Amino acid sequence: MREVIGREYANVEITPPTVGRLFNEMTIHPWGNLRLSSIRSNAITIERLPREPDKISQDAYFAVVLLSGDYSLQQDGREVVLRPGDMTIYDATRPHRIFCPGRFSKLILSIPRSGLRERIVGVEHCSALRIPGDRGAGAVTAAFLTACAEQAGDLSAAQVAALSENCLDLLAISLSTVRPAAAAASRGRPAALARIKSFVERNLVDPNLDPEMVATGVGMSTRYINDILSDDGASLMRYVLGRRLEECRRDLAAPAGTEIQITDVAFRWGFNDLSHFSRSFKEKFGCSPRDYKNLNLDLTYRVSK
Repeated sequence: MREVIGREYANVEITPPTVGRLFNEMTIHPWGNLRLSSIRSNAITIERLPREPDKISQDAYFAVVLLSGDYSLQQDGREVVLRPGDMTIYDATRPHRIFCPGRFSKLILSIPRSGLRERIVGVEHCSALRIPGDRGAGAVTAAFLTACAEQAGDLSAAQVAALSENCLDLLAISLSTVRPAAAAASRGRPAALARIKSFVERNLVDPNLDPEMVATGVGMSTRYINDILSDDGASLMRYVLGRRLEECRRDLAAPAGTEIQITDVAFRWGFNDLSHFSRSFKEKFGCSPRDYKNLNLDLTYRVSK
């Protein structure tokens, strides 16, 4: 059992029940980048010792929904005791202790670290906190996860993908109800915005730069990236277009006597459709690239005279 848990979840030490036989049943449902597991077990104690995870898939947060029995979790100097229906989360890579004194059942949602961090600032401060399952967002989220586990066998891949995104959004809302106020005030969004813009700048000349490429490069979802950029009144690709046009304008404003072709400028900054480039340039700056270049050359000539 220790080998199975170590392979599927995290490296742990297991203390079996002092009375009766050890029983543990796991059903694991792949959920895109997530995994939803249904677990039934006799009394057990599980302890994660300080050490690095064996696999990248273990670099995850676990969300727990207690279905029956008693369950306590210790992490980060806190202990949470759940009642059936309640939820909590913990960091699978860091030391923790789970104690279940009798027969119990639960759901575990395994979430890659980036998948949760990009949805809620300060998630690292939310481990071992009780999310009540009898009211509010916690009740909605717990019921949603329970229904998904019950219907997992009848869901298509497309439905699973859509539901997993909804699940993360619900979980983020639930965590925000128990997150410490100081954690909510962290600089997560400004740091994320700086990372997005830095990646765009490094790849601005690549005509293949698209939302999927940026999402992969910065480890965030495209939806979260657009949400971050909305603070500046832009979407990701509008921001990319604006930056490319600014660089093209700078190149077209080259001093008189500089040999420069409009086509070369457009291709240099990632445009592969000249009509789209010309139209976008005129919409942003009020004149065509050719008129802008000629105007700048004329002004430069007159100043030099």
